[in-house]
Amino acid sequence: MIASVRRVITVCVLGAALAACGTAQAPHGGRTAAPSAPASPAKPPTLAPGPQGLTPVFTSGPRTGGRTVALTFDADMTADQGPRAAGGEHFDNPQLIATLRSLKVPATVFMTGRWAEQYPIQARGIGRDPLFEVANHSYSHYAFTDDCYGLPTIGAERMRTEVERAYAAFRRAGVRDAKPYFRFPGGCYDQRALRALSATGVTAVQWDVVGGDAFATDADAVARQVLDGVRPGSVVVLHCTRSAAPTTERAIRAIVPELRRQGYRFVKVSELIRTAASDGRP
Repeated sequence: MIASVRRVITVCVLGAALAACGTAQAPHGGRTAAPSAPASPAKPPTLAPGPQGLTPVFTSGPRTGGRTVALTFDADMTADQGPRAAGGEHFDNPQLIATLRSLKVPATVFMTGRWAEQYPIQARGIGRDPLFEVANHSYSHYAFTDDCYGLPTIGAERMRTEVERAYAAFRRAGVRDAKPYFRFPGGCYDQRALRALSATGVTAVQWDVVGGDAFATDADAVARQVLDGVRPGSVVVLHCTRSAAPTTERAIRAIVPELRRQGYRFVKVSELIRTAASDGRP
């Protein structure tokens, strides 16, 4: 009985002490500041919808206000290429990502949901690296229009699902903050496609410089094509797929130092869109 009473007294005294700590005043009579709530992440910039609420399309940033350029890489894999991956074909390019990291080059990776499912560890690593941002390239990499480089075509009723399904695949892979940017497979779109995606809230991102690395075998030619095309605010489209773009990593090792020598600063697509939106572009 006495031991029980002592335990009760001990608990009461300890509780009183903790309560006193919680209400103690700070030195000089000031109150202890309440812990601040964690800051909410900034909302990614997007462009305003186009006429009749159509999905807006972004091609390049402002040509004035500094030499900035965004390198973008499409991580392509169609929904039916699983057997090819199982057979040893590489739709990833970890050496390219490693080179971007070693050169400290920010970049935007437009990823298909199927690619994220095939390479979840790589998808998560890219998505959680502050040097990069992940954007949406559809789930299946099927075309949103007819006659698009031989890609299988989907109907308008599936287009929104393709975007949403890709974001779901990113989340399952551990990508925390995929951006509300969408690149049409093959870059092919029309009014019907823009209308079908309007409810998703994405900004469609195209490009003004074609890297020409798809199926290329000459890295120097790819580098020359990029260097000849870049202007302030440019968006460059390249690929993050070893089997379809085997020269990209070597081309990057030539492109990056030369553009830096010319005074260019590498940025993510989100920075170009933020600048464009602040300039009042639709």
